[in-house]
Amino acid sequence: MHELRATGLRRRITVRRVVLAILATAAMVYLSALLYLISQETRLVFQAGLGLGTSRPAVPYAQVDLTRSDGGKLFAWTLEQDPHRPWVLFLHGNAATIGSRVNVTRYEHLYALGLNVMAPEYRGFAGLNGAPSEQGVSDDARTAYEYLRRTRQVPADRIVIYGWSLGSAIAVNLASTVPEAGLILEGAPASLVAIGQRRYPLMPVRLVMRNPFDSIVKIQSIHAPMLFIHSPEDTVIPIAEGRRLYDAAPSPRTFVEVRGGHVNSSDVDGAIFYGAIEKFLRERGLMK
Repeated sequence: MHELRATGLRRRITVRRVVLAILATAAMVYLSALLYLISQETRLVFQAGLGLGTSRPAVPYAQVDLTRSDGGKLFAWTLEQDPHRPWVLFLHGNAATIGSRVNVTRYEHLYALGLNVMAPEYRGFAGLNGAPSEQGVSDDARTAYEYLRRTRQVPADRIVIYGWSLGSAIAVNLASTVPEAGLILEGAPASLVAIGQRRYPLMPVRLVMRNPFDSIVKIQSIHAPMLFIHSPEDTVIPIAEGRRLYDAAPSPRTFVEVRGGHVNSSDVDGAIFYGAIEKFLRERGLMK
């Protein structure tokens, strides 16, 4: 009997040790995965590091050299046809630069509408030094805005802020702190931290993400008219994200659906895409 009890005790101890070993291994794997996500956040969110590229506007443009808030170098392209016409401050998304063809074609179309365009680059992109962060790229956008306001003496009611994809989150950050004539958001996420939490449901993304881009909160502070452009075929930023952000935005606001997905809607559905922008600007007295 004593031997049976001893054998049973040894078995229970062995099982307990195996369970504890499994739990410890699982905890280590989970912690390693969490630390990996934390260490890779900048790469995952911004996808920077690309060179400027070879695409250039087919219309006259100039490069403007600026100084960032941290003293680093910054540059932007300006496509100007009449200084008295409205300016569009174009903020591009990740995995791109101001020289990416998908951005350049948008500048050209906006220019064709009779608008001046300014497209700033961000730190860490197109060969600029520095690591991008939500605060950093938002400061870079603010530097470009202040160039228009202070150096070029453009009134706030002649500046339209335009953001595409990640750039729309940067645009919301900027527009919530400065005056502008209007805000155009293409393929806009309501919250990057919410997208991250859905993508990694077992991770405490909201607790550890350093660049949450929580536009759904900040957009409530914007009082300028807003135009939302989004494609139901968008697999990068689902249209539900754009609708969620639109629903949180104060009026006046307009939502326009286009075909073509996240990247190609301006080409696939150009008439509706740029027609919506032109109508939006005409209704605000920014175009004749």
